[in-house]
Amino acid sequence: MNEIQYEFKIEKKVRFKKIVLYTTLSAVVLCIIFSLSIYLSLPNVTYLKNKHPKITALMQLRKEQTEAQGKKYNIRQNWVSFEIIPDLFKKAVRISEDASFYEHEGIDYEELKESIKKNFKEATLVRGGSTITQQLAKNLFLSPEKSFLRKIKEYFIAKRLEKELSKDRIFNLYFNVIELGPGIFGVEAASQHYFNKSVQNLNLEEIVHLTAIIPRPLTVSPKKDSQWLKWKVEWIFHKMKLYKYIDEELIEKNSLYISRLS
Repeated sequence: MNEIQYEFKIEKKVRFKKIVLYTTLSAVVLCIIFSLSIYLSLPNVTYLKNKHPKITALMQLRKEQTEAQGKKYNIRQNWVSFEIIPDLFKKAVRISEDASFYEHEGIDYEELKESIKKNFKEATLVRGGSTITQQLAKNLFLSPEKSFLRKIKEYFIAKRLEKELSKDRIFNLYFNVIELGPGIFGVEAASQHYFNKSVQNLNLEEIVHLTAIIPRPLTVSPKKDSQWLKWKVEWIFHKMKLYKYIDEELIEKNSLYISRLS
């Protein structure tokens, strides 16, 4: 190889490195601009500290979907304070939906990592990895559609909710706006609809069954048996025993119900 060929080869390598560097920097800048534009367009959540949302994005979507079919849509929702909701219900929901709710800052990064790996493997959004805060962000301001753009918005809104609101306030909002059946939002409305009683009077069986339908509120009822519901109920119950959220006295009191799960 002569000197001219050698210099040409070196110059080619330098040029290639510059192209890679400029391409990488451009991609980073574009990502920053894209993320910043999304962040600046996010809703203000400060009012949620002491005010309840009149209607959520999910409620509005369900209303529009139903009315597009020429049907009337009635929203059933009764707000209750955080203190009214049984502690056992709070524990059941955390076990089922977000075990580390009080430890993370809106995002469970371990679960998120597993979600990304699963979605990358399947080349689609098959696993959500959403925390309670992320679910609240979606219900309040976004839609149930599975898209990467929605997940990015959900991430930023969740971080904003965690910054502005206390954990208990986030959890209380979640309990009051969560969809638990056609037109049924919040645990109080669901308790009244399915069991004809206030949420504060629910027993262990009712709590576990209501918790179980959270992922599938429009296709599964806590009052109708199905294989999926049976599996989910058993899973939640055994987790509650594992974490010792159910003591011997409660087990004895609900022995008939527990025997049916065996």
